[in-house]
Amino acid sequence: MKKTLFLFFIAFSSCLVAQRVKVISGDYNFLKDQKFIKVVFKFEGVTFAKKKISEDQFIADRIKEIEKKSGKEEAEKWKADWQYSKEKTFQDKFLASWNKNTDIKAATNFEMTKYTLMVEPIWIFQGFFGGIGSIPAEMNSKMTFIETDNPDNVLMVVEGIKATGDNVIGIPNNNDRIAECYAKTSKMLALKVDHYTKK
Repeated sequence: MKKTLFLFFIAFSSCLVAQRVKVISGDYNFLKDQKFIKVVFKFEGVTFAKKKISEDQFIADRIKEIEKKSGKEEAEKWKADWQYSKEKTFQDKFLASWNKNTDIKAATNFEMTKYTLMVEPIWIFQGFFGGIGSIPAEMNSKMTFIETDNPDNVLMVVEGIKATGDNVIGIPNNNDRIAECYAKTSKMLALKVDHYTKK
């Protein structure tokens, strides 16, 4: 038992160390004089789990799993929660974390911002809840800063790598853990923005 716990915490620590944001192209300089930024969330082409299955397959597998364990009604509740999470919870978590960690305010309904941030998950692992043996969710993402009035003008592309949905205390709902991945991704990027725009 002690050996199992030790290996778990080693693996968990390694996961935390690995998570980061990486600039693929461009730099942060264009944001130095900005006070507001519009954020657009996309959810297209994302893959799930170690096998990198499609969203449709992910949903089908989850529904089958929940129906077997808890019945059809619970499966339908999860499906509704998944849609709500994509359209609301994930976005709210990202925006709240961003606005907490940098002075450049972000929202989806800003109309007159010079720049827009496009947020796209690339790969998601939902993890699982099992008390001390729980495994956090993980997410890889792509974040693209464009000129709002000229979308073809890409100022910077940033990759989010292995952002974790931390469930050390325990978040039974897989969707909530994925939401925490959005919050972690946003925090890592916002802190970089804050650092480079205040130099």
